[in-house]
Amino acid sequence: MDPIQRVSSREVYRNDWMTVREDAIRRPDGSDGIYGVVDKPRYALVIPLDGDRLHLVEQFRYPLGMRRWEFPQGTAPGRADTDPLELAARELREETGLEAGSMTELGVLDVAAGMSSQRGTAYLATDLREGPHEREHEEQDMRTASFSRADFDKMVANGDITDAQSLAAYALLLLHERQT
Repeated sequence: MDPIQRVSSREVYRNDWMTVREDAIRRPDGSDGIYGVVDKPRYALVIPLDGDRLHLVEQFRYPLGMRRWEFPQGTAPGRADTDPLELAARELREETGLEAGSMTELGVLDVAAGMSSQRGTAYLATDLREGPHEREHEEQDMRTASFSRADFDKMVANGDITDAQSLAAYALLLLHERQT
């Protein structure tokens, strides 16, 4: 069967961080439909690991109306063609002040493939050095802390860490550790 085909597309909304479009589509059986898509630039996520300790950031997530712990991550609006490794190093430094002596690619993550085109690359950052953070204006409420892996696991089990990208990246880390 042929995949879903786009017949036409119209932009519904745009800002510096995303575009929302509505596509008229034709399904494999020939029937017509519509598909709403959120286009966002590629992102990078970093798991900063210092021995047994994971560095996380916490910030208020407006759509959820609550503060959430997660791994440092972000995009480069206006610079969507930024190399993922360069983006990862920038996000790590920006959000935590940390610089990594070593960055290992763990894999690619799709944010929400049923509604968004956004993809990202997850990295493991080790050999960490501390420095000043360089947070963006939107990140002024952000804080960072490190947690033992046992505490991280408890936070996941208790629902204190629910960020899908952070959880998926952690699964990639566990697979990476099994293979090495």
